[in-house]
Amino acid sequence: MSIQDYIKEDQFPLFTCSGCTHGTVINAFVRAADELQLDRGKTVIVCAIGCAGRTPTYLDFNVLRVTHGRALAFATGIKLARPDVKVIVFMGDGDALAIGGNHFIHAARRNIDITSVVFRNEIYGMTGGQYSPTTPVGHKATTAPYGMIEPSFDTCELAASAGATYVARGDAYNIGNLYNVMKTALQHKGFAVVEALTSCPTQFGRRNKVADPAKMVERIKNMVVTKTAAAKMSAEELEEKFIIGEFVNTRKIELTERYAKLFDTRKKDTEVVITMG
Repeated sequence: MSIQDYIKEDQFPLFTCSGCTHGTVINAFVRAADELQLDRGKTVIVCAIGCAGRTPTYLDFNVLRVTHGRALAFATGIKLARPDVKVIVFMGDGDALAIGGNHFIHAARRNIDITSVVFRNEIYGMTGGQYSPTTPVGHKATTAPYGMIEPSFDTCELAASAGATYVARGDAYNIGNLYNVMKTALQHKGFAVVEALTSCPTQFGRRNKVADPAKMVERIKNMVVTKTAAAKMSAEELEEKFIIGEFVNTRKIELTERYAKLFDTRKKDTEVVITMG
């Protein structure tokens, strides 16, 4: 197989606005899928509404498009029904952490074997430019015309504290790192979260006077630091910075494994009762 086998070339060019870096995340995913030779017939991609939710349009997999914020709920049902299937979820930051926040923390708590990719573009891009749970303090949105006053979520800290067994962050500038964490996440057994820092020139950039696509990518470059570099920096220096790389990579019993053990136990108990009866 080749990279072309994983994409629908007839769906191009991308629907995204000029300068959007969501395509970079697709690039990293497709290359990782090709490297791992993912079986498209036994892989399901779930997505909802929004810019990130439309990315599977270009991917030649089994795709389920669902209601806003509910991608992980549908993905959980698929995985419980078919534990043998690889389930991947693409979500925007608002999709994952706002309307879908409850599903996100409980998918992590359950440690169900799903790979989730969260596109962090710091705003609701497709639905009107409202602020999202990741909009930085002081930055503008249609629902924060004078600047955001609420602190933003740290997606990776939230995922790790909720119980996810693989947590990592990549970005649209350091494509090599994004590819590496994506590849590892796809191989992980358990709930895996990859946060991808992306840019939105149209909604976020235009309102915050950084609409130039190249400058937005440069902004990402200046925001991120490696774990090695971060270890040498003070708390003040790390303010408004994002550490990239892996944060959690551990192995714990996964939800469908727990379910299978429970099923086997109850089946044996029932067989004993029937035999004794």
